[in-house]
Amino acid sequence: AAVGRRGVRALRRSPVRVLPPQKERGAAAEEQRNPREPPPPPAVERSSAGPGLWYEKAAPGERRLGGGAVVTIAKSKKFRDHHGKVLLEGHRLIKDALEAGAVLQTLFFSMVGHLKELPEAELKRANLVKVKFEDIKIWSDLITPQGLIGIFSKPDHAKMSYPAAQLSSSLPLLLICDNIRDPGNLGTILRSAAGAGCEKVLLTKGCVDPWEPKVLRAGMGAHFRLPIVANLDWESVPNNLPAGVQVCVADNKDPGAQAETASVLRGASGAGSATGNLKPHVKSKPKAAPESEDEEGVVGVCIPELAAQYYYENWTQTPVAVVIGGETHGLSPDALHLAASTGGKRLVIPVVPGMDSLNSAIAAGIVLFEGKRQLLRRHKQEDERQKFPVAG
Repeated sequence: AAVGRRGVRALRRSPVRVLPPQKERGAAAEEQRNPREPPPPPAVERSSAGPGLWYEKAAPGERRLGGGAVVTIAKSKKFRDHHGKVLLEGHRLIKDALEAGAVLQTLFFSMVGHLKELPEAELKRANLVKVKFEDIKIWSDLITPQGLIGIFSKPDHAKMSYPAAQLSSSLPLLLICDNIRDPGNLGTILRSAAGAGCEKVLLTKGCVDPWEPKVLRAGMGAHFRLPIVANLDWESVPNNLPAGVQVCVADNKDPGAQAETASVLRGASGAGSATGNLKPHVKSKPKAAPESEDEEGVVGVCIPELAAQYYYENWTQTPVAVVIGGETHGLSPDALHLAASTGGKRLVIPVVPGMDSLNSAIAAGIVLFEGKRQLLRRHKQEDERQKFPVAG
């Protein structure tokens, strides 16, 4: 009876499938695969670059580098803003970003030795991908690529940790960029602002994106040395300025020509404005009738008349902000209204007659370092008065 029961259980068992050898199974699966379906992704090969530091070896022609996220982030401001990512290239820039607290998501590198030059703790939290140098060279527009490309979360200036040396040298001097549209100029201006010890840089709408690769390269790490607040409308600029600030504008008009300009462009003077009044000019709603024209055919525009002086004359208050306009569009009416509301002035850099104007980056450097000189002199005089008070 027992034998009969074992025979019944044997009949109920499922048949055993005999598998062919490994190579034959792979060939059979390839034959059965739909030719329209993409091949399965290759297995990721991971290697160690030190204790707790692992990286992935990418196949030649890595899509994420050559035709995917890297190129898109580099070229598209819309993509950067929507996905909250920026791209940094080169050892110096990536190291500065990591030390300032920027969050690294993915690092593409061509040599393991590159990793030893970067903060290890930050690398352990990122996705590391080793690629061929040729793949980096194909994407990079640098003459001599360094073999390092990093994708970072878009840095938030309020969460950054700026270098202690920069903070200790910071002055109550701010910079406002108005319609700076050339990437090289903006990067150079940011570098000058960091070198002069500016407290903060504000970029109004109309300026080029500070996270564009050309701006980053020209900035030489300035993005991670001082706060940069971008894409501001003029109504929100005062909220990013300290109380009691005086806003001045850099200009190329000679003080002697100010009277001629005032006869054409009539407006409310800022001479009587109280310092610290940061209410920006509010644009009036357009009327049904067009603006009137004077006898010469010039459309009437409400432009404040600001007192003008040479940049090397005393103009620094504590604190002070300087507006630099772009070369194509110059200073906007909003910038002049903000300056007028704080009792600001036009700071003139005299040039040889016949010259139209200076490059905006050069003008920014001249005015900012003069502001630094004046503020340091003021602070030195105040220290001396405290040490050696005048007997009353």
